[in-house]
Amino acid sequence: MCLNKCKLFNRIFQKFMYVGLAVMKWREPELIMGAGSLPTVANKLQELGLKHPLIVTDGFLHSIRIYAPLTDEMDRLGIPYSIYGEAVPNPTVHNIADAYKIYTEEGCDCLIAVGGGSSMDCAKGCGAQVACPNRTLASMKGLLKVGKDIPTLFAVPTTAGTGSEVTVTAVITNPENRDKYLMNDLHLIPHYAVLDPTLTYDLPKPVTSTTGMDTLTHAVEAYIGSANTKRTKENALAAVDLVFKYLYAAYEDGHNEEARLEMQKASYRAGLAFTRAYVGTVHALAHALGGFYGVPHGLANAILLPVVLRAYGKSAHKKLAELADLIGLPGETRADKANAFIAAIEDLNKKMDIPDKIGGKWVIKEEDLPALAKHAYDEINPLYPVPKIFSEKELIALYKQVMA
Repeated sequence: MCLNKCKLFNRIFQKFMYVGLAVMKWREPELIMGAGSLPTVANKLQELGLKHPLIVTDGFLHSIRIYAPLTDEMDRLGIPYSIYGEAVPNPTVHNIADAYKIYTEEGCDCLIAVGGGSSMDCAKGCGAQVACPNRTLASMKGLLKVGKDIPTLFAVPTTAGTGSEVTVTAVITNPENRDKYLMNDLHLIPHYAVLDPTLTYDLPKPVTSTTGMDTLTHAVEAYIGSANTKRTKENALAAVDLVFKYLYAAYEDGHNEEARLEMQKASYRAGLAFTRAYVGTVHALAHALGGFYGVPHGLANAILLPVVLRAYGKSAHKKLAELADLIGLPGETRADKANAFIAAIEDLNKKMDIPDKIGGKWVIKEEDLPALAKHAYDEINPLYPVPKIFSEKELIALYKQVMA
């Protein structure tokens, strides 16, 4: 009885949220796109009157100076800049504090995030701290808690997966209490998104595959949820189509410029879809695994996606059948088509050597299952408009399906 009441409350909450979001002021980042487009950001800085950016990136990308085409151009134009190059996967409150310290002490006035979702989340967190210097990050977790404009943010993805270059979300980890939480606020949407496929040419194959499946998860979860608009449906469908057309080509040939750019477009379109229509159970389960064990987000999503879609059963068949029609899969009934779509996801995972279990250095511990399920349940409810609301017991069962 309690679960039924909770489900009813969640659905009522989601209806009110859907109405409320419709009247909010959404923006889409201005696109800067094409091979070799990164250096043009320097000219955009001058055009906007911005004088000292903080570049936020991770340790590896900092070591290879992936941002060099931009910094070389800024050097040529006499634009000073600072660099924070220590963002980590699942960026921590400490990362953001260190970036914020550089931003304030060196007189920065804007942010350029170069990397995957971790770099962008770190930059968004830094921007939120700049906007609200007297508040903690924890006080801004949840929905619409930032409430102030962040500095101009350029998001430069070096993967094609997170969609962070367009989303309202930053994912922050506190390693002390193994907490991984979301900040969701329209003020966190980047002002500019730079899609330069040359930055993704040398990605390792496992990164290309799992970030690509992250894109697919964003698009699918947005599409099968109940908070769609005409625009989010269009974006989700476009992203699913692009992933099935171009992900394997990008995986097989890292220097395939067309495939790389189209996958960046897929990530962008999926980001536009889920930042308005939300994600779902897959993401909540994956976020908990990231917080507890550091499981890479794209890998967790890739493994969990077909498991969760199958568990949704009839509640997701209609929309999954529509996605099957989109990519040309056969089937006599909705159930046939939905299952064919799920099988296509599993086949794509297998072709790219993505495992179907989470194990190795990320072993899921039996004793952690209740806490993992509670973390996921609390993330899903009441916000995510999922096709079916699972109990914590059912979420534990889903985790058990992917335990090595």
